[in-house]
Amino acid sequence: MIAIIDYKMGNVRSVAKALESLGAKVELTASKTKLAKAKALVLPGVGAFAAGMKNLQKLKLIPEIKKAIAQDKPFLGICLGQQLLFSQSYEHGKHKGLDIIPGEVVMFKPGLKIPHMGWNTITQVKSKKLKVKNEKQKIFVPGILEGIPDDSYFYFVHSYYVKPLSRKWIIATTEYGQKFASIVGQGNTFGIQFHPEKSSDMGLKILKNFCRICGELE
Repeated sequence: MIAIIDYKMGNVRSVAKALESLGAKVELTASKTKLAKAKALVLPGVGAFAAGMKNLQKLKLIPEIKKAIAQDKPFLGICLGQQLLFSQSYEHGKHKGLDIIPGEVVMFKPGLKIPHMGWNTITQVKSKKLKVKNEKQKIFVPGILEGIPDDSYFYFVHSYYVKPLSRKWIIATTEYGQKFASIVGQGNTFGIQFHPEKSSDMGLKILKNFCRICGELE
């Protein structure tokens, strides 16, 4: 099953319902044992960076998250969940993140309407169309953006954005007064700034691609 990490930060149930609507088996949990047994992990979230890290620390989930990613278990961070993957954030002070992706989380430049809220497009930076799942069997699964055309619209709500230190992490970008990374990832680890569960058919297609990457759907 796909484990959705329940760390009391916002929209975890809406993400669970979206995945279930696709036919995936999901479980909302904060159990370290269940996270270890799951075939994939999803870290959604809405709210402040510091509060998110505090909750993960309180629930003692950080070692399990890092272990899963180190093992290349499929992992998807959504909105705040994406931001928590980074080294640090400057939201209401300086706060340390999970440090999976080298980089920082910063506020949009002055003069822009904050939060960046509503529908906006993405532009693919590099191909994620095919990925080898099993080298021996040569089974191929689609990448996170399989079937997603450039300039597809997705629903955003955020005041801060991620800045990876290396462009190798950037899968797609979005324009809002400046160009920022809206999808990041390497291997089986992905982060998405927008809300796929609120982004109609294209959002569900991204979630379906993730389910196929982790072997939950054909």
